[in-house]
Amino acid sequence: MSSTDTTESSNRSSLSLRRKSWNSYAVGTGIGVLSWLVFLIVNKPLGMSTEISKFSGWVAGIFMGQEAILQNSYWASKTPGFGYSTVFLIFTAVGAFISAKMSGDLSTEKVPPLWEKYQGTGVAKRMVAAFAGGALLLFGARMAGGCTSGHGISGTLQLGLSSWLFFPVMLISGIITARVIFRKQVN
Repeated sequence: MSSTDTTESSNRSSLSLRRKSWNSYAVGTGIGVLSWLVFLIVNKPLGMSTEISKFSGWVAGIFMGQEAILQNSYWASKTPGFGYSTVFLIFTAVGAFISAKMSGDLSTEKVPPLWEKYQGTGVAKRMVAAFAGGALLLFGARMAGGCTSGHGISGTLQLGLSSWLFFPVMLISGIITARVIFRKQVN
């Protein structure tokens, strides 16, 4: 068996952590089981955007004082802190890094080829667009009361009406945005 055959065989293995892509049914099942375990162990839903906001309030509180932070109506209702969900948030990023490294898919490119094809090679434009997109996504998630993981996974799992409304709107918005950015006609 050649080294190419060995690599292809290990990439096909469903248990290989070196795969660049995984079976969506297996991943969906894994996320569902993880959701159940999280509810069972810590009695909290999976989600990120609330925790990013709480963590940013906690960090701002270090510099501005906790009392100043709690005068903000949002942070008064979502007490800033560092807890279970912050650890979940950190380990999600660490896990993504480890996965990209193990699969050989870790890239340090600043301008992906698809972006370059439609928007040019400007690094500053790409970074501004990425930052603005992330800020808008987080703002929208806070307006909607949850992010794609909070609504799309935990909310739909709990049969939350707002989550079942959020998810299709988020998907349609993403499709339209991608078509605008990459100059495809929206039908």
